[in-house]
Amino acid sequence: MSEDLVFGLYIFSLAGFVGYQVISRVPPLLHTPLMSATNAISAISLVGSLVAAGANYNIVSTVLGFTAVVCATSNVVGGFVITDRMLKMFKGRTGPAKKPPE
Repeated sequence: MSEDLVFGLYIFSLAGFVGYQVISRVPPLLHTPLMSATNAISAISLVGSLVAAGANYNIVSTVLGFTAVVCATSNVVGGFVITDRMLKMFKGRTGPAKKPPE
């Protein structure tokens, strides 16, 4: 294995460990703003994947770019759906009030 590959794997594993430690210590009240920030980062990766798909270097880069577009789009849409569901949990019920027992 080349030295660059080993260095890249080291950085990837260290980032995964630090990311897990940071996210596991977030209080539940802050999950909704954190999800919104994560959706914004995913949207940036969507723009990057669109650039990769449209660069038209060769067929492999176009196919991989298209795959990245599909994955990033599903990540953004899924993140916003989950954030919407989380926000609905904090809203009060708007249904009719129950009658007190007689």
